[in-house]
Amino acid sequence: MADAKIVAVGPGELGLITEIYNRVFTPRKDEEFFRRRFQGRHNVSMLVALLDETPAGFNIGFELMPSTYFSWICGVLPDYRRLGVATQLMHAQHALAVEHSYTLLRFECQNQHRPMLHAAITEGYDLVGIRWDTTTACNVVIFEKELR
Repeated sequence: MADAKIVAVGPGELGLITEIYNRVFTPRKDEEFFRRRFQGRHNVSMLVALLDETPAGFNIGFELMPSTYFSWICGVLPDYRRLGVATQLMHAQHALAVEHSYTLLRFECQNQHRPMLHAAITEGYDLVGIRWDTTTACNVVIFEKELR
């Protein structure tokens, strides 16, 4: 497992988040996409994983409801996958949620993203539901984990 340095970044680093996102996911998004999503959200966190000071991945989350933190997007660049980077990002976000007194962490994952599904189960998340995403025309698996 690689030893990633996980750093919290602010709005000034939205360009970096957008760049990593667009190297991991399609269709491409711009910074405004993220700004709109953050409107009215509490406790937005943006984490970046660095390996040898090179950005390798990111994780974004925010409050879903007063007791629940939502891990919205996590992505790792292809060259850094299977090194434990996503797991380290999950752990860092988990710690942030505990620090802010949330009792539950939730995230959703498209069914075809098998490595992330595996990571969720390995990290002790419970599968609590499935929904159909009309935007991507695929099933989305909903995971939750109690925070202690």
